[in-house]
Amino acid sequence: MASRSMESRTGRAMQRYGDSGERLVAGVVPLNAAKTHVLLIQSTRRSGWVLPKGGWESDESCTEAAQREAWEEAGIVCNIDYDLGQITETRTPKQVSKDAPKALYQFYEATVTTEHAEWPEKHKRNRRWATYADAEKSMTGRPELLEALKRSTLQR
Repeated sequence: MASRSMESRTGRAMQRYGDSGERLVAGVVPLNAAKTHVLLIQSTRRSGWVLPKGGWESDESCTEAAQREAWEEAGIVCNIDYDLGQITETRTPKQVSKDAPKALYQFYEATVTTEHAEWPEKHKRNRRWATYADAEKSMTGRPELLEALKRSTLQR
């Protein structure tokens, strides 16, 4: 990612979808170098804390999408360490809508190399470092995010 835009991508025009029509989402479990803390961001839709993630678009690789989302939502630059695999969303059909279709998540463990003071979504998101136990408690009700956290090498 040579240049970092201060504008978040919006819309779903370039969104990738899976074979069953599920939205393909890329995300990171952003850890500090010592692997003692994970960086969480505030959710914009519901109160609570989440991992940086978002739509994988047709003009980028999945890892590029994950790194772009980390920049847009958390203001971080990170190195992708490894693939944590795919995680199928567990929302019930009642919770799925046209605006929030079912998703298939692809998470990566990443090491944060830089935290910027200004980033595209700073006006609508806070960020904070959390221990495993704190992150687990903060993401109750988000089984797909908890699964990504569980697969990471964050110290417990």
